Amino acid sequence: MSLLSRLVKAYRGDRLSREIEHLADRGEARASGSVHPYREAAGNSRVVLWLDSLRADFVLAWRRLRKSKVTSAAAILSLALGIGACLAAFQLVDALLLRPLPIAAPDRLYALSRQEFASSGQSTTRDTWQYPLFREMRAAVASQATLIAISDAERVEITFRSDREMERAHVQYVSGDMFDTFGLHAASGRLLSQNDDLQPGAHPVAVVSHDYWSRRFAQDPQVVGRTFRIANNLTGTRIYQIVGVAGVGFTGTEPGKVVDIFLPAMMHWGMSFPEWSLFRTFAHLQPGIPASPVRDHLGATVRAFNDSKANRVKQVLQMDPAPAGVSAMQKNYRTSLASLGVLVVLVLLIACANVANLMTAQAAARTREMALRVSIGAARWRLGQLVLVEAAIIGLFASAVGWCFAQWSAPLVLARVNPPDNPARLSLAMDWRALAFAVVLTLFVSLLFGVAPALRASAIRPVEVLKGGDDPHSRARWMRALIALQAAFCFVVLFVAGLFVATFDRLHGQPNGFSSERIVNIDIVNPKNEPSTLWDQVADHLRTMPGIQAVAYADWPLLDGYGFKTDAISIAGGPPSEVPAWFMNVSPGWLDTMKIPFIAGRDFRPTDLSPGAAIVNEAFARQFFAHENPVGQWFEGTSGWMRGQKFQIVGLVHDARYRYLRQAVLPVAYTPFRRIDARGTMQGGTLVVRTSTSNPLSLASILRTEIPRARSEFRVGNMRTQQELIDSQTIRERLLALLARFFGAVALLLAGVGLYGVLDYSVLQRRREIGIRMALGAQPRDLAVRVTARVFSMVLLGALTGLALGLASVRYIEPLLYQVRSTELPVLVIPSLAILGAAVLAALPAVIRAVKIDPATLLRAE
Repeated sequence: MSLLSRLVKAYRGDRLSREIEHLADRGEARASGSVHPYREAAGNSRVVLWLDSLRADFVLAWRRLRKSKVTSAAAILSLALGIGACLAAFQLVDALLLRPLPIAAPDRLYALSRQEFASSGQSTTRDTWQYPLFREMRAAVASQATLIAISDAERVEITFRSDREMERAHVQYVSGDMFDTFGLHAASGRLLSQNDDLQPGAHPVAVVSHDYWSRRFAQDPQVVGRTFRIANNLTGTRIYQIVGVAGVGFTGTEPGKVVDIFLPAMMHWGMSFPEWSLFRTFAHLQPGIPASPVRDHLGATVRAFNDSKANRVKQVLQMDPAPAGVSAMQKNYRTSLASLGVLVVLVLLIACANVANLMTAQAAARTREMALRVSIGAARWRLGQLVLVEAAIIGLFASAVGWCFAQWSAPLVLARVNPPDNPARLSLAMDWRALAFAVVLTLFVSLLFGVAPALRASAIRPVEVLKGGDDPHSRARWMRALIALQAAFCFVVLFVAGLFVATFDRLHGQPNGFSSERIVNIDIVNPKNEPSTLWDQVADHLRTMPGIQAVAYADWPLLDGYGFKTDAISIAGGPPSEVPAWFMNVSPGWLDTMKIPFIAGRDFRPTDLSPGAAIVNEAFARQFFAHENPVGQWFEGTSGWMRGQKFQIVGLVHDARYRYLRQAVLPVAYTPFRRIDARGTMQGGTLVVRTSTSNPLSLASILRTEIPRARSEFRVGNMRTQQELIDSQTIRERLLALLARFFGAVALLLAGVGLYGVLDYSVLQRRREIGIRMALGAQPRDLAVRVTARVFSMVLLGALTGLALGLASVRYIEPLLYQVRSTELPVLVIPSLAILGAAVLAALPAVIRAVKIDPATLLRAE
């Protein structure tokens, strides 16, 4: 019977309704004013009867589920795992990528970026802008849109009382008219205005977020008027006064970070350097203004600005909708969340296939019962409705359990995104969006695994069934097809999981060029420039402490993400290079403390100054000296701060990773921390301490006390072990590997359970055939092959299909991989062996059951 025929029979009207339609067709309905009341009465009667049948089917389905508690619980739990994972993934995706900012008209908010094309044809995208260019762009479209400059949210040291009572807070520099443009209001005091953002350094005022006001000050109304200090290595220490508290809900424009303090853009520490790109730029369009003319005006402004600066780099302005804001976390985790979303959907589909097979098997066991129902007058649509009601009950219970699983798992995943001292912050509240997604997902899942069994139940032929002529093979074919689908999805999940695990292992296990064992990095914040002699005094004092092996200092720790480069250098007076060189100021003994071995030359002496001496790594020698020994030669900076500064190379060391683990080894020149102009160094730096204890943080409290005791000007900031810095750069990879392992194991378990169910059903349907074959002398090995051959062939077909799907998916996840090829033997073999092992384990109970059939007992019973 066709699907259309079943649907027509399922929804055909009763006799009264057909008579009324006949009257209407003949035109008698126009002559009789009593037709519509009858029609309404008939409609109401149908609704009441349908609701009563639905109640009866619900009661019957509930009794059946309670009767098979173990089977029902297995179906509910497998679905709950898939539904809960989908809900958790949706919460993360919604909070990071989809949820609009709590501002006026977020749909009119656009983010500006630029695509730069190098002479080699390679392109890079930048989303930060120089402030002079921002001002010109803002003036160019003033009648069409309001442009807003917003810096990255920085985590800085602030002090409300004494210098020794520092705390860390996220600070963001914003245009003075941001709050007014976004339609935000103050919870206390006032917000920033354009008058606060006119002159660099002129208005040291601040607005705290409502979240920070609640966490830090317990909503104390006296917070308005309080002052705090921020020390910076370029501007010195500035005192800010809190003038207001922002309204509830707004915590900045960077999903993943909660801004604590908003400062005027003109107070930014980099305002003295107009060539620096410091601010993201947002355009908030006026009502009724399309984006294209604004984009054209801004593009023309950028081109004119670059022409005036003789900038030969081709730049193309991009203007993208940003109702949810813009953040680095969005960029870093967009592909990761999409990949995890695909994995959880595949796990959910495997669970749905399992439940569909289960319900098909249960429907097969009730075939004679359903045939009798049809024979005594039950409508076919009632049989389908009964199966759908049973599916709906399973779906509702699974959704409830999945909701609880999502409430637990989503915050757990989010907690692993950032280091513990700087956690990611997202609002994961179950709002109407999550509730709507849960409802739609429940309906989709219930229909997905319930429609096919319901249609098969409604298509039953009672005469054939009661005569024993029902064909079980069509149902078995359907179940085997689902097994192939499960195997394919399971292979994809295991294949992708293998790639993610291999990526983490390669990234985490690669040599970094230095020893991270027992190293603790101590950030130092100084209120003013301190000469290197004071740093030496602190280092000498720490060296006398028990448990300390070595002490040195540098601008920042390795693999902290920081770096300094000059666009070009000149070798021995030659032309400027086409590639940049990277620099780092370090003290004598720093290389030895980090255990970066020398190849040639010497370490810095206390008398070495910068500019003057330099130690370079192998990458520097390869890049600028063609693998020759560079010791004794000199180079000169030709751009930026380094212009005119000459350095003679006194040492050559092995390569060490500088900024990021994924980044290739950079050409780095290490220069003395002590400068020739006697200005000392930048405010702040990092003390690098190698301890003799396995846990360097066990000395944290002692170090916090002893450093200011040696020099009161030195304020201790954050303390991080070198291993923490390395681990922080593998957070995404570790998270993907962990979750992929978990979903791979779940997919394998569900596929094994589904395979067991199909084989068990196959043995049950063929027990008479098996008994006869055994009576005729069939061997157990032959029986095992007959029982498992068809199912195993579907598993093989599914695995091959999964392999093709996995290889096709590699290009979408390639940005997440690191030094891993999809054709590597372990990546291909491990999923195959895992699926084969699961299939063998699932087949064993069915084979044992088949070979234990007693043909004599079976034939006597029949």
